[in-house]
This record gives sequence, structure tokens and C-alpha cells, in this order.
Amino acid sequence: MNAANPQTIHRVMHEIKRRKLEVLRVVDLTPRMRRITLGGPELAGFISLGSDDHVKLFFPQTAEEQSALENMQLSAGLKGSVMPPMRDYTPRRYDLNTFELDIDFVLHGDGPAATWAAQAQPGQYLHIGGPRGSMVVPDIFDSYLLIGDETALPAIARRLEELPGNRRVLVVVEVENAQEEQPLHSAASVDVIWVHRDLPGEDLLRTVEALSLPEGELYAWVATESALSRKVRRVLLDTHGLNEEFVKAVGYWRQDGSAEE
Repeated sequence: MNAANPQTIHRVMHEIKRRKLEVLRVVDLTPRMRRITLGGPELAGFISLGSDDHVKLFFPQTAEEQSALENMQLSAGLKGSVMPPMRDYTPRRYDLNTFELDIDFVLHGDGPAATWAAQAQPGQYLHIGGPRGSMVVPDIFDSYLLIGDETALPAIARRLEELPGNRRVLVVVEVENAQEEQPLHSAASVDVIWVHRDLPGEDLLRTVEALSLPEGELYAWVATESALSRKVRRVLLDTHGLNEEFVKAVGYWRQDGSAEE
């Protein structure tokens, strides 16, 4: 682990380790969001210091890919058909006392991760890798702006739970409809704006343009479709005049389906 100034935004690198974990529980949070709790002794030593960390999940499609995983022969040097599909997901919660890890999946109907999550049952197994590193954002800001869609909800919810009571947070989340809204818990003072895709006239970008931002030193975090994240970032910098140093905008998926969270 790298040493860093804890009072600045900094990256901490971790030893990369692959783990085979068992599905312990499957719970539907909303009609399109499923929480799968994984666990087992191989979770020992797992570390995730950032609320938006990512682990690699492996979804073998062939017997050859499954064998490579089971024998732990998979490496960065293996190419072609041996390499199973991989997707990045946020560790929603982990507990090293009970060796449990929660991963929240959007059930969007296609892709190896969503397909696996839709049929997942206790007793099955899933291989994970990482996190490779953590971007640590220490609690040095007066307020926070968290923007995203369903794929960002695990990171947003985890960040909210980590904040103390003397902070203000504005959250803007785009979801399919009102049924996809989730309770968001925090000791901080939180205002949440839900944007519903099924309602004409509701639009994430326009909502961000019209925001009245919290006062004080502000940290903004954005995660949604890649092109949209770039547009939201420009609005935050050009329209709202935020400090570029304290704006993080990432793409969690692409419209062409080439990536998913």
C-alpha cells in the first residue's frame, strides 16, 4: 500500500488478488436492482478504501474459460477465448468479520453480468479480482454533489453512509421510474433529486443545468453513460464554475453497449 497525505485526494494501490466467492443471499432492492451477497474465507484481506472502487467480476461462457478460472491460471498474458468476459462493479458493502461482500446489479436484460445476476442463487460461485486501487477522497469538503444513474447508486449510497453529520450533500440520480428509487441513508444533510426517464420533460443534463448548488468548498462526482458524463462535467465547469480539481466525472457504461457497470 502506498503512503499518501491523508488530507488530500490521493490514490492508494492494492495487491491484486483473485477470489472465488459463494453466493450467500439474493435480494431484489427494486424491480431492476438486485443485491447479491458473496462470501467465503477467500474474502480475507479484501480492502476497499474508496466509495467508488471497482472490482472485476468474471463471467465465463465456455468450459475452457471456467477451467482457467477454477485453476487460477488466468493472467494478463492470456489472450483469446481463454479470457472470460469481465465487468467492473462497486463493492457496495464488505464485512471482514462475517466475510461478506455486497454487489448491486442493474437487471437491464442483456450482457454477461446482468444475465448472470438474473439467475443467481445461493450456492453458486463468482470469481472476483481487485480492487486494483482506491481513489481516497478525505472528508475535507463542506459539501458534496453526487450525480449518476442506476449504475452509480452503489457508490453514491456508500459515500453518503460514510459522511458525517456536519456536511451537506446534493444528490441527482436518473432512474427508469419511481419504482427504482432507493432509500439513501446518511448522517449528513442530504437533498435528493430523482430524474425519471419514463416522464416526458425530465432530463438529467437539464436538471444539472438548473441546480442551485450547496455553499462552501464543494466536491462533485459524476458517473453515468460516458458521453453524458462528459456533458455533465462541462456544465459543472462552464455553467456552475466549479473548481476542475474537485470535479470527477467518469463513464460507467457506453450507449453502444461496449461496457457496463
